[in-house]
This record gives sequence, structure tokens and C-alpha cells, in this order.
Amino acid sequence: MACLKLGTKPDAFRLDDHTWQCIGGLPSDVTIEIGGTSFNLHKFPLISRSGLLSKLIGDSPNEDGPICAIHLNDIPGGAKVFELIAKFCYDVKLEVTSHNVISLRCAAEYLQMTDDYGDENLITQTEIFLNEAFTTWSDTMNALESCEEVYSDAEELDLISRCIDSLAVKACAGPSAYIMHNTSAASAAKPQSLTDNWWYKDVSFLNLHLYKRVIQAMEANGMRPEIISGSIVGYAKKYIPLMNRQSSFNDASHSKPVYTPSEADQRALLEEIVGLLPNRKKIVGTKFLIRLLRSAMVLHVSPSCKENLERRVGAQLDSAHVDDVLIPNQGFNSIDTLYDVDCFQRMLDYFMSMESSSIHNSPCIVEEGPFEEDVPQSLTSVTSVANLVDLFLADVAADVNLKLSKFQSVAAGVPDYARPQSDGIYRAIDIFLKAHPWLADCEREQICRLMNIQKLSLDASTHAAQNERLPLRVIVQVLFFEQLRLRTSIAGWFFVSENEDQMSNKNEGEVVRAQAPRRMSEMRERVLELERECEKMKFEIREVKTKKSWIFFCKRRRHRRY
Repeated sequence: MACLKLGTKPDAFRLDDHTWQCIGGLPSDVTIEIGGTSFNLHKFPLISRSGLLSKLIGDSPNEDGPICAIHLNDIPGGAKVFELIAKFCYDVKLEVTSHNVISLRCAAEYLQMTDDYGDENLITQTEIFLNEAFTTWSDTMNALESCEEVYSDAEELDLISRCIDSLAVKACAGPSAYIMHNTSAASAAKPQSLTDNWWYKDVSFLNLHLYKRVIQAMEANGMRPEIISGSIVGYAKKYIPLMNRQSSFNDASHSKPVYTPSEADQRALLEEIVGLLPNRKKIVGTKFLIRLLRSAMVLHVSPSCKENLERRVGAQLDSAHVDDVLIPNQGFNSIDTLYDVDCFQRMLDYFMSMESSSIHNSPCIVEEGPFEEDVPQSLTSVTSVANLVDLFLADVAADVNLKLSKFQSVAAGVPDYARPQSDGIYRAIDIFLKAHPWLADCEREQICRLMNIQKLSLDASTHAAQNERLPLRVIVQVLFFEQLRLRTSIAGWFFVSENEDQMSNKNEGEVVRAQAPRRMSEMRERVLELERECEKMKFEIREVKTKKSWIFFCKRRRHRRY
């Protein structure tokens, strides 16, 4: 740490209770009052260095009396700093460090300690030291932290901006600059490795108003957004305790905060942090953004802040996990759902609006390559979100307070092409029907229209065909499309068998012809098995139709009887 040593004389001051006395020499003829502390000093050393004290002492009505009393309650740094200034005026040894230079510089300005009142006066000395301190990161950090003690004066003298600009330049220069300026000659030979986040810990100790200005200065100097966002994430986790308790119902890891600020302080801090986040997609992790949104709901932040967070999460909803988007509802009404479905709906709508605009504005050009690379990024994202929607609905569907219209609105938020299979939405529908047994038949048919029966897997189709909660019309459709799928498979197998026989006759000759009877026998067995399956499904369809006709007949008989 840099240090400037001033003065040549030994210490000549002694503290008695709350009064500083100058040891030896003539009796004191001036008393400086600062708060509850008094300094019994001499006029000449003070007026020879300070323009303000020279004026105040000269204008004092007690000038002809034995003691001149001066009150300096507004001096920056208070009595602690004036003690150092008194030593400077008496040429007593003192040390100027990065911890006290800002306060000394402000107090020297207040006391008008310019070179007009002595060569190399305190303003000059502190400016020289500041230029030296700004060459190293640690000294600049110490100086900036000390600005809190004399904030308004330091701001007026532009000292805070000078500290912040110096830090921003050093941080943007990278770890190599830090090592070069902060490594002593004795340890220069030792290998040191620092990453781009080497400055995170130091700036995390700054108060919010200083931290915000440091981040903005780094951004203006070209710091990469992903590095800035890493610092902001760490700062939020450190000073917002809710960030460490609101991750999820299954997250049992809690980080202990440095202190527990009030709810109002946390709310103000969270709103400021949201404003600092870079406005770029995927720069900040989705999990962190959702955790921030949960905390924002608990702290009742402003509507604009909440909307900002919802839009940020919505922009990268394709990378969210279902456990994260299950946000507990903050309402206290008994008819409220357990989870905030409306919030998820808004994030989903924003994601789809972005995807829709990107598809219309940017034509998809697919180059030759593997299948995974041929899939447009937008389609991959929409498919991921569709899967997320189905998982979300499966979790919230068991809530009896969830309305049919809300379920339909969320489910229809993604288009049908985004679901390669309908198994996920079918599972959610089945859970909803089980939790809402009072739904009318027309409502059951309405909710079943959300799934594409032709996209059900074999297992899902088998389950649906035996699901008594589904409307009869839907079960018939499932059986029909399953029979159609079997017929298509049979036709395909016959086509493949004929092609195999032709290729065998052409390329393998007598060897393949010898194997043909065995292959034909295997195909016959497969066809017979499929035919048995088809007959079974036809029987089930007839049973369903007979049951429906019998119900209709009974209703007509009952009507005639009455």
C-alpha cells in the first residue's frame, strides 16, 4: 500500500479526555471546536497554512483576548481528520495513505490550504499522492471506499469519478494489468493466475450507489456484458437474502448473507440490480432471473421492474427448467391457484411473440449437414418450450382451483407443430380431468382438442383407449387412428419384403433364394399377429358403439315412459 510521509518533528499532541493539547512551548491561544472535541492550538501555525482559519481567526471578536474560539463542525472528516491537519500545520510526522487521502484532500479544500499559504501545502501534497495511488488497483479501491465518509465533498471535487474511472480502466485492461501493478519485486517471479472476474470480490464490498457507478463505468469502457453480469449476480446473492431462500421448493442450500437488510432496502436494491443487467439474451442465466423474479414478487417491487424481469425470462424461456417456473402464488385468496399460472402465461406469450417476429423477419436458410444442425434454432427453441409447457401443466393440473379456460390458454400458447408427440399434453389433460371430475362432456371434449391424437405414441394410445375419463368420441378416434397405423405398418412390411426378395434375386443368386422360404414364413407370422391385433381392435370399437347405442336406446325408452 502506498504511503506518503510528511513532517519532521516528533508527535507533540496529547489527548486529555476530549481535548487535544499541544505539548511544550507557549500556551495555546486558539481553540478549535469540532463536535465534542476541542483542539487547544496556536494561531501562527494555523494561519500560515489555512486561508479559512486565517480569516476566521482574524475576524474573531476574541482576537485581543487570551483565547480565540473557532467552531469547525462542518469540516469534512470531523475531528479525526483535523487531528492530521493540525500535525501537518505543526510539521509533525504523519502518514498519508489511500485510506485517508480523500478525507484529507476534502478537508484541505475546505480549509483553503493552497500554496498561497505555504509551499507544497496540503492540497498539493494530497494531489501528488492521489496520482500515485491511482496507479494501483488496491490503493484506488481503498480511496473509493473512504469516499463514503466525505461523500458530498468528494463528489463536488470530482474525486469519486476519478477513483471510479481509474478502477474501470484497470478492470477492462484484464488480469495482466492487475498483476503488473500490484506485484512486488520480491514476489514478481512467482507465477500468478487470475481470471476475468478477479475484481468481483473487491467491488462487492462497495455500497450500492458506488457499485452501480463502477459497473456503468466498466460498461462504458468496453467490459464484456457476460463479465459484468457475473459481478451483478454475485452482488445480488450477497445482499438480497431472499435470493438464497427462494430458489425452489427442493433447494435446501442456503447461503448466509453478510447482513440482513430491511425489506425496503432489499426492494430498492433489487430494482437497481435489474436496471444494471445487460439487455442481451442469454447473458444472465435463466435460473438466476427466475430466482430474481420470485424475490421481486415477495418484496412487491414496482410493476415496471416485475414486467422487466418477466420479459427477460420470457426471452430465454427455452432454457428454463420446470421446477424453476413453478412460482408460488403470492395471493392470499382461497380461490387462487397454488402456482402463479398468469405469470407463466405472460412469459410464454412474450417468448412466442419474439419467436414469431424472428421467423417472419429472418428467413430460415438450412445448409447441408447432420440432422441436428438442419433443425432451425427457432424450431428447436419452440419445441423445448412446448415440452416445458406440458410439464408445467402436468404439475398445476392437479390444482382444483385451476380453471379450464386458463389450462386451455396455456396449452394453446404453443402451436401444434412444436409438439413432435402429444404424450406430454395428454398426460396433463388426464391429470386435469382426474382433478376436475365435475366437468361436463362438452368441456371434456373441448379440452381433448388440445392434443393431436395422431401424435400419440403406442403406449399413450393404449392408455387413452382404456381411459374412462376421456369422452367416448375421443376413445373411438384413438382406436381408429391406431388401426390405421397398424394397416400402414402392414403395408410397409409387405413392400419391404418384396424389395428384399428382388434385391436378393439380383445380387445373391441361389444363396438368397434358399433363404427366401424362411423369410416368407417369418413375414406370414408377423402378418397373422397384426391381423389378430386388428380384429381385437375392431371388436373393441364394436363394443364401444354398442354401448353408446344401448345408452341412447335406454334414454329414448325412459322418455317414452314419462
